[in-house]
Amino acid sequence: MSAIKERPILFSGPMVRAILDGRKTVTRRPVKGLQIPKEDPAMGETRQRWSAVGQRDPRYGFCVFGETEQACAMELGEFGACPYGHYGERLWVRETTEIDEQTCDRVALSRYAADQQPVLYSGCENPDYTGSVAHWDYPRRSRPSIHMPRWSSRLLLEITSVRVERLQDISEEQAEAEGVDFLRHAPEADETLTAKQLFECLWSGINGDASWKANPWVWVVAFKRIEQ
Repeated sequence: MSAIKERPILFSGPMVRAILDGRKTVTRRPVKGLQIPKEDPAMGETRQRWSAVGQRDPRYGFCVFGETEQACAMELGEFGACPYGHYGERLWVRETTEIDEQTCDRVALSRYAADQQPVLYSGCENPDYTGSVAHWDYPRRSRPSIHMPRWSSRLLLEITSVRVERLQDISEEQAEAEGVDFLRHAPEADETLTAKQLFECLWSGINGDASWKANPWVWVVAFKRIEQ
């Protein structure tokens, strides 16, 4: 029996806290390499073709076909091309860690930047270390999430569904599931904003206003947290 495939995924501090609190159960990421659908003469006047590169393997591209953009999007979601994985596969979360300023440099320890909890050793060659607080082993006082090693990840997510849709098609329920609630408690927060409007603020803050207005196709990856 083959092992369940795992892939890394990056989340910011607020999103990590939302996952820990059970408020975030889905993430949206842009579909990269997607070309604007065009009529394909070989397939008939109304037949459309989408092509993308490097979703499953950077050496190859692929095409999906459909009568409409929606049909292409559905086929793309079912094609198994999502770079974040498929139903039943897993994502291990990379997040920022930092030195615990409460310890002296000679015995500096690690903690998660999102909530200041200690980073624990896990899966070590020496079982005596497993479960103990990890020493700080990075040349700077903060380690970006992209550099987090697998052993120090505390969040393991199981993918429950994958689909493709337009960014602005997000519903109020889905916007809440994106973990936007923390924005309601931000200084000078506008309490009249809907969850979808809050998600727009979140998306634009990460990807820029132009990205929201462009209304790109996105991967919608739903997940549940599991014990590791």
